[in-house]
Amino acid sequence: DKVTIEFPYLWSGPEGEAIQKIVDAFNASQDAIEVKGVSNPDTQRQLAQMTSRNGFDVSDNFDANIATWASKGALEPLDDFMKADSFDSSDFIERVMAKMQFDGKTYSLPIAVHTTLLLTNTALLEEAGVSAPTTISELATAIEKLTKVDGSGNITQLGMNQPNFVAFAYSFGGKWIDADGKPTANDPGNIAALQFWVDNVLKKYGVDQVKRFQSGFGEYASAQAPFYTGKVAMVPDGEWQAQFIKQYAPDLKWSAAPIPYLDDKPELKDTTDLAASTFFIPANSQHKQEAWTFLKYLVSPEPMRDFTLALANLPARTSLLADPAYEAIPGFNFWLESLKSPNLQAMPNVTWGQEYNTEITSTVDSVLDLSKTPEDALNELQSKAEALAAK
Repeated sequence: DKVTIEFPYLWSGPEGEAIQKIVDAFNASQDAIEVKGVSNPDTQRQLAQMTSRNGFDVSDNFDANIATWASKGALEPLDDFMKADSFDSSDFIERVMAKMQFDGKTYSLPIAVHTTLLLTNTALLEEAGVSAPTTISELATAIEKLTKVDGSGNITQLGMNQPNFVAFAYSFGGKWIDADGKPTANDPGNIAALQFWVDNVLKKYGVDQVKRFQSGFGEYASAQAPFYTGKVAMVPDGEWQAQFIKQYAPDLKWSAAPIPYLDDKPELKDTTDLAASTFFIPANSQHKQEAWTFLKYLVSPEPMRDFTLALANLPARTSLLADPAYEAIPGFNFWLESLKSPNLQAMPNVTWGQEYNTEITSTVDSVLDLSKTPEDALNELQSKAEALAAK
């Protein structure tokens, strides 16, 4: 009899349809396992099922959660399955594969990876006589020349949209956790990244004016997104933007390049953050061997290529980076090239990572309101992070 395994996935809409096609292809490829896939974009429900009697067998999440869940015994180690099947993991991007591990064991496998580049509206840059910035000082100049303000002080065009400061700090030489797994929230590079935004945007144009302008932005994944309509000239974002632009703004003149780096630190050139979408087997799965068979199929080359093409995500296998199929997405090669950088940066796996990320978000918000200076805010965050790490 067929063994039925449960596969709730966090994707929905067109993304959910893409993963369901892979489920259907797997079910048609053999007659021993039936996978029941269902869209369930609810992380809290996912966590609840991982501790219940009637759980699931395979699901997806992000690499940032691996250490936390593995330390609580919620994830099934994959090493024995990999060894029994002589599963070769050498084709996965090395830095990404390291993120799948905790305490010497492998708990997840990646299907897609994500990096951040600086997208530029080349038409607006040409109009302002600005070249795409490569250093931080050039970025400051570009923001100023590309920001427009009317006679009442209202912003009508913003030079750069607000970055993800965890990723942005890497280009300033910052780090959030050191090689020993200790928090470094108040690293000088982290402070400098936040201070850059405070000095070049918030204090220069006014917090209220920036918030008022941002409140008029259209939906992110729509033709009204501010980068597509010319409200912002530059935006740091991920590889899916190549597909979004093709879909929502096909006439947009744009380009992408690495986030600018500190002028006096050329060794930081081509720095970008690295994250991964992954699959795992929960420890309470009732059909672990069958779940492994399906998981192994999910991350095999052909399903990975089809999935990442549908979502415009980067493949996690090095053998797919030169696949001509990705040429169908204009501009996608910018992000494919970013994976060759020696400066791929990712947070080390720590058990307190989820709580730390929440605290980082809260801390950044206090700086964006100018209620705290970057230095004071990150010093306070360092104390909180040390307490989290000591638990």
